[in-house]
Parts: sequence; structure tokens; C-alpha cells
Amino acid sequence: MATKHEQILQYIDSLPVGEKISVRQIAKDMAVSEGTAYRAIKEAENKGYVSTIERVGTIRIETKKKENIEKLTYAEVVNIVDGQVLGGKAGLHKTLNKFVIGAMKIEAMMRYTGAGNLLIVGNRTNAHSYAIKAGAAVLITGGFDTDDDVKKLADELELPIISTSYDTFTVATMINRAIYDQLIKKEIVQVSDILTPLEKTICLRTTDIVETWFHHNSETGHGRFPVIDQNLKVQGIITSKDIMGFSKDTSIDKVMTKNPITINGKTSVASAAQIMVWEGIEFLPVVDSYNRLEGMISRQDVLQALQMIQRQPQIGEKIDDIVTNQFVAIEDDFRNGNVFRCEVTPQMTNHLGTISYGVFTTLITEAANRYLRSQKKGDIVVENISIYFIKSVQMESILEIHPKILEVGRKFGKIDIEAFTDGTVVAKAMMMVQLIER
Repeated sequence: MATKHEQILQYIDSLPVGEKISVRQIAKDMAVSEGTAYRAIKEAENKGYVSTIERVGTIRIETKKKENIEKLTYAEVVNIVDGQVLGGKAGLHKTLNKFVIGAMKIEAMMRYTGAGNLLIVGNRTNAHSYAIKAGAAVLITGGFDTDDDVKKLADELELPIISTSYDTFTVATMINRAIYDQLIKKEIVQVSDILTPLEKTICLRTTDIVETWFHHNSETGHGRFPVIDQNLKVQGIITSKDIMGFSKDTSIDKVMTKNPITINGKTSVASAAQIMVWEGIEFLPVVDSYNRLEGMISRQDVLQALQMIQRQPQIGEKIDDIVTNQFVAIEDDFRNGNVFRCEVTPQMTNHLGTISYGVFTTLITEAANRYLRSQKKGDIVVENISIYFIKSVQMESILEIHPKILEVGRKFGKIDIEAFTDGTVVAKAMMMVQLIER
């Protein structure tokens, strides 16, 4: 039986796109308290079912597929530019294809403006009207208003007219940045991208007996299975160790490992790898916010995904990419290993113009990772970094990082790192790492 919270979410999900939602109305329709309705609406907002906009309210929006994540809805644009909706509120859930800056004559402007576009323009009311008739939404910069007949037309055609106090250049920069951030999110592989879905996952029920485990084991060759109840909620994990010494007619819920570690589909694959390494587990059940099973991921799934990520080109450049993309590995015969060299750029410095502590940590982690990969030791998960000292390193200095393996096993490593500038030691650190075997 679904809880009230789940029922409200299902109700919100069933509402038509563009429907306005309020705490009071949900509480009345579902016969719950306003507090319960508020929490459910916030959960729906986190899931992307609805969007809350200042001076407009909360509206049901279309849930975007991941492959279209780089596209924004007009509701998101309102939030990005701190805008006010002047008309066409019913169309806020729609997705824009591109934005056009109206810095030309009307005739030329209309050649570039069409359905699904967003025209960014100042207080040119004739341009507002032409854009709406062409099927485009309008973003008015400078905090200006528009004519009432344009607002009426926008309401009829369900195309938003948004006003913002920012200038055109600032608005275009803000929207570009939002799209760029979405591209970075798209690049990050999540657990939901690699999981084995529920319909292909072999599960045991709490009402099953140990004999059922033997049956699935002989069919698949696997020894680990999630245990769920009648509502698909994960109750435990059953492995070959759990059933040792018990008869085949023993109930599964008496021998399973209860309260297992689970993971959410939105978790990054890198975080999943870290959990698996630290906890020493081979697979993780993937659950939703109600602990209902959505699928499973194995250590093999995670390793394949991490290898795929390394082969992919960069879609959106992150800070770590900016810091490490100029890394050059050079052979060092004296130390019998690799040395990594890079220039300290202005982006890598703090307010004093010297290399920042965070950037230095990123550099030594990347150097250690690349060095261990070159030694066929696999990738690393950092457990601990001890920086013994770090001197001021000015921008435009050439930094050389020398990693050295002090101790390495199948799952554990200890690495000593020294950094030099002009032949002088400027930093020394030690890293304790867990190894992700390939």
C-alpha cells in the first residue's frame, strides 16, 4: 500500500503539463495536511515534475529526458534571469530550442525567429508582437514592460513573455552558462545509465525459502541476490555465506543480511566505485527515494563505465579539466619513472597570485593516478592525503611533480609525492589510496 506521500507524488505526476499546483489545493484534493502536501511538492520539484517560479507559483512541467538535458524550459529561464512573467504563463513548461538576440531591424529579426525560439530584446513592443505571432517566447531586458494587447496574445497562444532587469549581454551569458552546466551534468555518467533494470534483476522475496536461493544459484551461477518485500522495497541481501548451516526450508528473512547498503540512480558512477571499494562489496541494489528496487549494478558494470568515461571526449570542461589538461608526462631516468610537468596559470592561483591549496591537491592526485595507471596498477580512490609542507609557487612557474610508489598491494597503495620548481622542492605529500583493479 502506497503511503500518502507516494500517493501525492503519483497524483502530481498524473496532472497535465502546465497545470498550476498549490499546497492548499493538493491538501484539499488528497485529504492531507498542508505540511504533507508541501513536502510532497518539494520532492516533486527535486524529481523535475514541477517548477516553482516567484510571482507565478508552482506549475507541472514536462520531465526532460537525459539526452535533451541541454535544453531549457521557459520556467527554468525565468529562474536563471530572476525574471517576472508578464503573460503566457500556461506555456512556461515548454522547451526552447534556441535563443535569438534582437539587435537588428524587425524584418531581419523575424528571419531568425521561429517556433520554439526565445527572442531576447529590449522595449520594442512591435518586435514582441511579431515574435509571439511567429511562435516564439519573448525575454524583455532592462526591466521594461510590454503592451496589454501583446500580453493578451501571449496568453491566447500560451507563449511566455518574461521581463528581467538585466541587460541583453548579461542575460545571454547567464543562459549560455546554464546550458553549459547542463552539458557537464550530461557528461557525468550516473548509476541509472549503467544499472541492470528491475525486470532483468533476479530478486528473492522475504517469504521465499533458502531452497529458492539454490534454484537461482544453479540457473545463473551468481551467489548474491537482493531481497524485497511485496512493495518492492529492499529488505536485505542474501549470499552464499548467509545460508551456510541452514536447512533449505528456512525462511530467507531469517538468514539474510538486513539493512544493506543501497544507492540512488542519480549517484555518479565514481561515487558508486568508491563505496564498493571502501565497503568491499561486489554489487549494489539501486533504489528510488522510497527504497523500492530499481535495479542493480555490479563491480564489473562500474569498471566498464569508468573505462568508457576515460575514452570519451570532453563535452563540458570542468575546473579539474582546466587544471590538468596541460599536464605533460616526461621520462625521468634518475628516478626511474614518470615526472609530470605543468605551468601554473592564473586560473590555478589564489587571491595572492600563488598556487591554491585545492589546485595543488588536484594536481598531485592526478599525477598519482596517471603514474599508477602507467604501472598497470589501475585507477585509484584517494583515502587520505597528508601534505607535509607547500611553499608559495607563483603564477607562470613551471611545476614538476614526482610521484613515487612506497608500497602497493592488490587493493592498497602508499605514494610519496614531491613537487619542484626550478630544481627546488616546493611541496611534499603522501597519499594513501585504494586501487580499483581493471
